[in-house]
Amino acid sequence: MNWRKSLKGKIRFRESLKNHTTFKIGGKAQFFIEPKDIHDLKLLLSLVKRYRIPIYVIGRGSNILVSDKGIKGVVLRLSAPYFKRISWKDNHLEVGSGVLLHKVILFAKDYGRSGAEFLAGIPGTVGGALAMNAGVAGGNHCIGDLVKTVTVIDFAGNIKTLRKKDIKLGYRESSLAKYIILSTCLRLVKKNKEEVKERIKEYLEFRKATQDLFWPSAGCVFRNPKGDSAGRLIDLCGLKNKRMGDACVSSKHANFILNLGRSKARDVLKLMDLVREKVKDRFNITLKPEIKIWQ
Repeated sequence: MNWRKSLKGKIRFRESLKNHTTFKIGGKAQFFIEPKDIHDLKLLLSLVKRYRIPIYVIGRGSNILVSDKGIKGVVLRLSAPYFKRISWKDNHLEVGSGVLLHKVILFAKDYGRSGAEFLAGIPGTVGGALAMNAGVAGGNHCIGDLVKTVTVIDFAGNIKTLRKKDIKLGYRESSLAKYIILSTCLRLVKKNKEEVKERIKEYLEFRKATQDLFWPSAGCVFRNPKGDSAGRLIDLCGLKNKRMGDACVSSKHANFILNLGRSKARDVLKLMDLVREKVKDRFNITLKPEIKIWQ
């Protein structure tokens, strides 16, 4: 169909997805579409429904492994200015789903508001973070803790605002994943700007000290088993620096798989299979992926 005739936003054909994921891995998307506004998004949803075209939603692509064969269908990204608005309203932070997390943190700091500092260093968007209830290791802080409301649109084009009590929030998952997230209202507390700045610095320094940030990756590959750490189990299996092609288990954080330059998705998947097998054999624990695998 003629997308350009119908839609006002940006449309790309055969777009390489390795350029839109932090892993820097993956084939091409048949259609890569960035709607101009909510009306454009609704029209897109009606078109994909009418023509039965698969649709995938991407933010910063910080927790996605894309197949080397690419994606047949539409990859949707809400990156237009309409979806990246941020403001204060009734002493709460109103944020569009396309806003990068680091901009949320800095905006809050400039207004002397605290609560979101733990998100420092997570390379994602608000929408992606909400869908997976992103947070710090151990589950002590998650973005879901800050939520007052979330405005979403379903794949039939219906918009609704959900209160926190209407949302199921779990460890690296939420009931929001079945929607397209449009915006959220976050509760933050008033605090001295310098204190907020110092807390941001502490979280950034902790990530730098404990995570391998030099090579492309998708962050933690596996979910932590209840009461334990996936990274610890992988490390005890002696798998740090284990490679499959250019995919390599980090020597700093064993739950990170790094792209050392030209890794393919198949290399990462083979390495993930090996890690699961070794952890299962030694500890009788089956590790579950934290990253999303698009095949």
